[in-house]
Amino acid sequence: MLRLTDFIIDCPDTMKLAAFYSEVTGRPVKEDSSEDWAGIRFGEVELAFIRVDDYRAPQWPDSEHPKQFHLDFEVDDIESEQRRVVGLGATLRQDFIGPEGYGWQVYTDPVGHPFCLCRNKGVVWGDQGPVWPGRG
Repeated sequence: MLRLTDFIIDCPDTMKLAAFYSEVTGRPVKEDSSEDWAGIRFGEVELAFIRVDDYRAPQWPDSEHPKQFHLDFEVDDIESEQRRVVGLGATLRQDFIGPEGYGWQVYTDPVGHPFCLCRNKGVVWGDQGPVWPGRG
């Protein structure tokens, strides 16, 4: 099974951008946010902000600096989902799966947009989204 978990936006200052979107949406910034990763939950999906060194803002619709984002999908079985998405036209770009089978893989869709398949040890899915180990 595949679940959309995160919509991730590149930025130079995660807490500043998360605070902006918190005000825009009226939703709180997650308590475990940091200077490297900040998030705002929307049910099962998190709007997340990741710090990128040497960040260059997109100039859309100018294509010199295109839009910058990626999607994360949590999967139960990384191998079967890998075969499935590749069969649908995705391309594996980089593998960050550890020796125990947990981590993530970076793909691009058929037209080059990035997304990740993620497997996080101990995550249990409920009606409101993931419950992380130790965060009950």
